[in-house]
Amino acid sequence: HSVSRTSPNLAFVPACLPPDPVEVEELQRFVSNSKRLFVMTGAGISTESGIPDYRSEGVGLYTRTDRRPIQHAEFVRSASARQRYWARNFVGWPQFSSHQPNTAHLVLRDWEKLGKLHWLVTQNVDALHTKAGSQRMTELHGCMHRVFCLACGDQILRSELQEHFEALNPTWKAEALGVAPDGDVFLTDEQVQNFQVPACRKCGGILKPDVTFFGDTVSREKVNFVHERLAESDSMLVAGSSMQVYSGYRFALAAREKQLPIAILNIGPTRLDHFASLKLNSRCGELLPLIV
Repeated sequence: HSVSRTSPNLAFVPACLPPDPVEVEELQRFVSNSKRLFVMTGAGISTESGIPDYRSEGVGLYTRTDRRPIQHAEFVRSASARQRYWARNFVGWPQFSSHQPNTAHLVLRDWEKLGKLHWLVTQNVDALHTKAGSQRMTELHGCMHRVFCLACGDQILRSELQEHFEALNPTWKAEALGVAPDGDVFLTDEQVQNFQVPACRKCGGILKPDVTFFGDTVSREKVNFVHERLAESDSMLVAGSSMQVYSGYRFALAAREKQLPIAILNIGPTRLDHFASLKLNSRCGELLPLIV
C-alpha cells in the first residue's frame, strides 16, 4: 500500500469513536462486493488536512461564527463585494493553497489505480484529490485553483492572479482573523477598502474563481456527465459529506432510484441516513486505510 502515514490535523474534525471492528468488516464487504464504485466526497474528507467545513457540530464554520459564504448574485452585482471577497481570498490563499492531501485522499487514488473506483465526484474546491493523483474525477463545484473571466471566459491559474494582486497592492497589508473552508479569511471593512482588484487581462471583464458560489447552479452538462458515470456504477460510497446541498444529494437520490447499495462514512447525521445500506460514524482517514 503506497499510502503515506502523515499525521492528521484534527483541529476541525468533530469528536468520534475509533472505528468499530464490526463496521470495518461491513465496509470491507461493501467495497469487496463492488466492481464499479462511485464515490462522492465532501468537506469531511478534507478536515484532516486542516481545512474547516461548514456544518460539523462544534468545529464547523456555521457553529463557530455567524459568517456565511458569499452569494453568487452579490459577487456579480457589487464591486465592493468583489473587493471584499478578493482581499480576503488574497490573504488566505498562501495557507489555503498549501494544504496537502491526507490518507483518505491517497486511499481513494489507490482504489482508482486498482480499478476498484469507477468515478469520484467531489463537492470540494480545494484540489486535494488532484494533488493526491486522482484522475477519474469530477469537481462538482469547480476548483479554487482556477480563475476565469465572466465576460470572455479566459482562464488563468489562481497562483498567477496572486502575483497580479501583489503587483497592484505592493504596500497593502492585513492580518487574517481566522480562516474559512473555501480559503476565505475574516477581515474588517477598514482593512479591505484600499485593496485593488485586477480586471481580465484580455477584455477588462470581472474575474471570478472557477467555483460554484452559493445561489449559483452546477452546469447541466456537468450534471448529465456525472449521471452517466453513476449509471455505469454498481454502488455508491459517500465520504465526509452530510449531503445537505442539493447539487450533490440529487446523485444519491438517483442511486436510490437505481437501487444501488449506498454506504455513508461521515461523522454525524446525513440526509441519506434513512435509505443507506450502511452508515459509519468514523474519520475517513482512519477507516478507509483499513479497507483492503
